[in-house]
Amino acid sequence: MGDLFIVGLAGFLASMVDGALGMGFGPTSSSILLSQGFSPAATSTIVNLAKVATGLSAAAAHWRFRNIDRRLVLRLAIPGSLGALVGVTILANVDGNQLKPILAALLLLVAIRILARFSNLPSRPAGADEDSLPTYDERGTIPTAAVGGVTNGLVGAWGPVVTPFLLHKGLAPRFAIGSVNTAEVAVAVVASGSLLGSVGGGGVDFGIVLAMIIGGVIASPIAAWSIRFLPARGLGIAVGALLLTTNTRELANWGDLGRTRWFAYAAIAVVTTVAALRPRLAQRRQVDVVDPATA
Repeated sequence: MGDLFIVGLAGFLASMVDGALGMGFGPTSSSILLSQGFSPAATSTIVNLAKVATGLSAAAAHWRFRNIDRRLVLRLAIPGSLGALVGVTILANVDGNQLKPILAALLLLVAIRILARFSNLPSRPAGADEDSLPTYDERGTIPTAAVGGVTNGLVGAWGPVVTPFLLHKGLAPRFAIGSVNTAEVAVAVVASGSLLGSVGGGGVDFGIVLAMIIGGVIASPIAAWSIRFLPARGLGIAVGALLLTTNTRELANWGDLGRTRWFAYAAIAVVTTVAALRPRLAQRRQVDVVDPATA
């Protein structure tokens, strides 16, 4: 019963994050499950099965509001699915205890990427309100989707890899998030199906999967309501800080760091503070540069 509650809570929190930011379901839920002692294979199976269920409803909503470009979805889904097979193959052939610190390190990189993305949100791209996909730089889309598929197969991290890349390339957020979330369904199906077939899902029963889905479904309407009042930038930084703290603790326990770990926690506090204050620091630098010239 305790495991079911933890899994349900992970699904709830992850769905809140994903509903508010358009990314973060996999890294958030994976970090929580791994920290509770679930094996990497079990964690990936639970997360990807839950993402299939929650992703279908999200894809239907994006299709209804015309946030999807079919050609882009295919360009993401095909290499992403192939990458997911690579990630699952690694899980099936590497001992879980050896893989845990590697996955924690990977999630640290994802956390840093999320912090970088939300510490300085770009201005709204032109064409965000158009009903057809605006022109953007497509170079690198396929290899990025493949990398996102690998990380999704390992720790469920698809959105934090692919969505920021498309936004950086100038794609309007509605099409980036809508197409990425829709392609994620195919990637999650391949990842979860391969895990169940190759390693039996790491001993996961469907009661655990159902608990995560229920937690995610309960959170979905709350996330949809709260996003009108909660700033995406602040939530993104908070999620990045959560992932940094959770996975630093995992690495500290693995390396038996003892009190030394508090230096790492202090570094997380500094990095998070800098990310939160980045716009103000940038504005102050601009003032410092302009003032001597106008003096």
